[in-house]
Amino acid sequence: MIRRLQLLGLAVVLVVAAFSTGYPFLFFLVYLGLLIGGGSYIVTRVGLADLEAGYAVSQLTGHVGDRLRIIYTVRNKGRLPKPWLEVHNPTTLPGGLPGRALSLGGRSERSWAVRALLERRGHHRIDPLQVRTGDPFGFFEASAAVGHGITLVVYPRIDPLPLWRLPPASVEGARGSPERTLQTTPLATTVRPYAPGDSMNRIHWRTTARTGEIFVKEFDLEQTTDVWLFLDLEAEHELGEGDNSTTEVAVRVAASIADKAIAENRAVGLTASGHHTTVVPADRGARQRLKILQLLAAVEADGATPLDEALVAGIGRLRRGMTAVVVTATQDPAFVRPLATLRSRGVGVVVVSLDQTLFAPASDPAEGEALRQRARALRHALAEYELPVYAVGPGRRLGEVLAR
Repeated sequence: MIRRLQLLGLAVVLVVAAFSTGYPFLFFLVYLGLLIGGGSYIVTRVGLADLEAGYAVSQLTGHVGDRLRIIYTVRNKGRLPKPWLEVHNPTTLPGGLPGRALSLGGRSERSWAVRALLERRGHHRIDPLQVRTGDPFGFFEASAAVGHGITLVVYPRIDPLPLWRLPPASVEGARGSPERTLQTTPLATTVRPYAPGDSMNRIHWRTTARTGEIFVKEFDLEQTTDVWLFLDLEAEHELGEGDNSTTEVAVRVAASIADKAIAENRAVGLTASGHHTTVVPADRGARQRLKILQLLAAVEADGATPLDEALVAGIGRLRRGMTAVVVTATQDPAFVRPLATLRSRGVGVVVVSLDQTLFAPASDPAEGEALRQRARALRHALAEYELPVYAVGPGRRLGEVLAR
């Protein structure tokens, strides 16, 4: 804008000087300026005419660490060439999306693909495609927004937990892991060929009709070791930065355990005590997994409710045979006593503690020693009630840490 005002002022001075002095050279400069300015304006005005552009994303959801693939297409339907075009997508994704400057001949098109790494969980916006052009001298420019914006949901990264095991349920007729039974239960898991003595009501008619041979259903004991996750997001205990902060590691722990439990056909519930305490009632299946991941994609460490208060408020939702998994960065042992009361109700307890000494090593030796003393006090309080605890730090594979 400042440059345009300067050029306008220069043009006014040149015109006044030309008509005041009558010098032919000044009139030559005035005509040359009109020719260049008018030509630049016309080139800019027709620069976006007969132009089509668009983009397509490979997915609207993903996990941290995935790569988003975006295909851009720009097409010139007119006969006049487009000597200079700038195409880019404004977005809230960390690092943005790379744009491109290109030229198009008459009746031609250009397509290219961009791969963007999903680095941060959350709900991100990709705005409509921006196409910009101008004249060679930079006097004028024109731009247009193409298409519609989209929302991209990035879920937390899920680490495999092949050796993670929950305590067995203390309910008769159920097991903490799948176990085959001769009884008929609600959990039919597979089929096998018919054997003499099998009951007729166990025949799986669909498989029998498809194969032409008789197949019967096999049943497992129902798994009632369901999981209720308590995710502590108190702002006071936030440490670390980026993907190695206590919040990101805690969210990754909760997502990985929930994914593992749902894959084992367990019911999973979640209480996230952030700015508002959010509760996802316990349920099974892919739909429940999606609900939990959508919540974990949006949570932040902005809570003010201490963990012991959140546990007292949520204990009523736990039933016999469940396991409460607490994910927290607090070193205050006040939450241990509410957890200890669950043992008498037949509810298992597992604590995943984010070790503050690993997330933010103290530069002052006295402060570091104080952190280590609080960590030891917490482990002692948990051991007093025989509550299992896993210490998690940044940069460690959850599958290895939770297997110990």
